[in-house]
Amino acid sequence: MSDSTLAALACPSLAAQPGDVRGLHKSERDALIITSIQVDGRWVILSRYGDNIWQLDGFSSNAAANQKRLDFSRVPSVFRAVMKAMLYRYLRRGRRGSGRPKGRMMRGFFSALLTFLRYLEALKLDHLGAVTSMICVNYVAACKAYRQTSRFKGKPLSQHGLHSRFKAVEALHELSQYTDDQMPQHPWPETSAKAMAGLTGSGACHKQSSRTPLIPDDVFCFLFERAYQQVERGQQLLDMRDALNALAAQRKGQCREAVIAAKNRHLSALGWGSGLKVFNKAVIDLRTACYIVLASTSGCRNHELANLQSGAHHRTQDNEGTVYHWMRSRSDKTDAGTHDWMIPEAAVRTLRLMERWVAPYQTMITAEIEQRRRTNPHDPQIAEACKHRRALFLSVVSGEVTQVRTLSNWSFDFYLKAFAKDCGLSWNLASHQFRRKFANYAAHSRFGDLRYLKEHYAHWSLDMTLGYAMDDSWGHHLDLDLYADIQEELEDIKLGVTDDWLGDAPLAGGYGRALKQWQREPQNLLIFKDHSSMLKSITESTAIRSNGHAWCTADNDNCVGNTLERTRCGNCNNAVIGRHHLPIYQRLYNDLKELLQCPDIGEGGRLRVERDLNRCRDVLLQLGMASETLIA
Repeated sequence: MSDSTLAALACPSLAAQPGDVRGLHKSERDALIITSIQVDGRWVILSRYGDNIWQLDGFSSNAAANQKRLDFSRVPSVFRAVMKAMLYRYLRRGRRGSGRPKGRMMRGFFSALLTFLRYLEALKLDHLGAVTSMICVNYVAACKAYRQTSRFKGKPLSQHGLHSRFKAVEALHELSQYTDDQMPQHPWPETSAKAMAGLTGSGACHKQSSRTPLIPDDVFCFLFERAYQQVERGQQLLDMRDALNALAAQRKGQCREAVIAAKNRHLSALGWGSGLKVFNKAVIDLRTACYIVLASTSGCRNHELANLQSGAHHRTQDNEGTVYHWMRSRSDKTDAGTHDWMIPEAAVRTLRLMERWVAPYQTMITAEIEQRRRTNPHDPQIAEACKHRRALFLSVVSGEVTQVRTLSNWSFDFYLKAFAKDCGLSWNLASHQFRRKFANYAAHSRFGDLRYLKEHYAHWSLDMTLGYAMDDSWGHHLDLDLYADIQEELEDIKLGVTDDWLGDAPLAGGYGRALKQWQREPQNLLIFKDHSSMLKSITESTAIRSNGHAWCTADNDNCVGNTLERTRCGNCNNAVIGRHHLPIYQRLYNDLKELLQCPDIGEGGRLRVERDLNRCRDVLLQLGMASETLIA
C-alpha cells in the first residue's frame, strides 16, 4: 500500500487518467491511481501504479483478503514493467469487445499470465518481442503434458483450465500493443484459444457435461437431515452460548484459564458434559448446518448466501391466501444486483436462527469500526468493515489483527467437508454443489417424480406465473439463471428416461408397446444420423411426466389414471411402464389377490378388483414375468 493511502481526497480523477502508460515519465506513471475507496464519504487511495502490490476491488464478500491483490514480486523481474503496463491498460480499458474487468477476472488473468511469463523466463527470454508462434505452440504442448501436483495430483489440466491459460496468451498479445514491449504476432494466427483447448466442434462448451457433480440422493438426504436436526436444536444451543458470553463479561479481567474453568463448570451445570472445546465446535457446526439448509432450499450460489444480511426475509400473499416466503440478497454473477429467492418455512426459521447466531460477531465489527474511526478516520479498513457488519455468515479471521469478516469461499468448503466427514460421509462436499442439487430436485418436481420437499419444489413448477404473488418491492428480481439451470436438469432427466426406453428391456403401456414396435422397424431408425440425435428428437417432441406408477406422455395430467384409477395406465396409449415400475405392479397385484378373497366387497367390488387384477397381470407379463408366477 502506498504512503499516500491515508491522504483523503475530494475525488480521485480516475476518468482523467490516460488509457495506457506509454510516453509517461516514471514519476508521473508511478503516481497513477489504481484503486481507491470511499471512507465515510471521502476518497482514500488504496494503490498507485508504483506500488509493488496492487489492491483490487469488485470482489464478492466471500473473497479472502489475499485474493484481492496482485503481488508483482511474483512476476519474473525482466517482465515486471511490461506486466504492470498491460494490466493497467486492461484495468482502464478492458479488451476489445468487452468491458473493464472486475476483481476476480483481473486476478485470474494475472495468475494465468504469470504461468506463461515463467515459461518464457525458463527459455531465457527477456522481452515479449522475442515471442514467436512456435514458442506459443510449444507452450500449448507443455500445458497439455502438465500434471497437477496439489488437489488433483497426477491429473492433466481440464479443457477449461487450458482455455484460461491460452486465452491469457491471446490477451497478452493484444494488450502488449499498448506497451513499449510488443509481442510481434498472434500466438496461433490460424486458430484460437478455444480450438487449442479442444472446446470447439464436438468439444464446444455448450456440449460439455456439467463440471459440478450431482450429490447422490442418499448422501444429500442424510446430510440435510443431520443439518436440520441441528437447526431445530439451535435455539437451545444459543441460549447456552449467550449464557457463557455473559459469564465471560462478568469475569472480564481474570486470566484466560480461570474463565475457561468457569465456563466448563457452567456447561456441566446446564447438562453439557463434553466440555467447552466440543461446545464451541457445536456452535460452529450450527452455522454450517444453517448454510446447508439455506443452500439446499433456495438454490443460491455461495457468494449470494455470503451476501445475506440481517432482515433478508419477506413474505407475500396472493388473492387466494397462499403465503410465499422470499429471501433477498445481492448476486455478483451479473450486474443485476439484488435478487429474491423463494424459500420454504424451514429456511425462514433458519434465517431467524442465523440472525441470532451472528449477533455477537456483528457487535464485534461495530466495535472495530468505532475504534478505527477514533484512531484514523481515513483508514480504508473502515469501509471494508462496513461491507460486512450486517452479514449473516461471519467468522473471526486471524492475522496481524484479529478481525470479523464474511466467511471466504475456501472457508465455507472447509467447514462443509468437515461437517460431511462428521456425518460419516465420504462424499467430497463443496458449496457449489447445492445449487445443482436444488435445480435437480426442482426439475424432478416439475417432472412429477419428487418425493422430498415436494411442496416447496412444486412452487417452482409455476415458473414465471408467480408474478401475482409479488408486491411492489419484493419478488421482482427473480434469479432467472436458476430457472435455466432447472430447465437444463429437466432436459437431462428426460434424456435419461428416453435412453432407458430405447434400451433392450421390455416396456408395457400403450405408448411403451408402440415405441418398441416402432424401434423394431429399421427404416424408422435410419432417419437419424446417430443415437444421440434420435434421443434428442424423441425427448423434444414428447411430453414426459412421471405419475409414480408410469410415465405419462399426454399433453396434460387430467387423466384419472394419474390419480383415481391408476391401473388404467396398462392399456393407455399415453403410458410407458418400465422395469423399475415392476415392484409397484407386483405389490398391487398381490394386494388385489388378497382383496378378492374378502367376502363383503359385493359383486360390484369383485368385478372392479378382477378388472384391476387382470390389468396388473397384463403389465407384469409385458415386463417379462413368467405367467406361472401369476396364477391366481
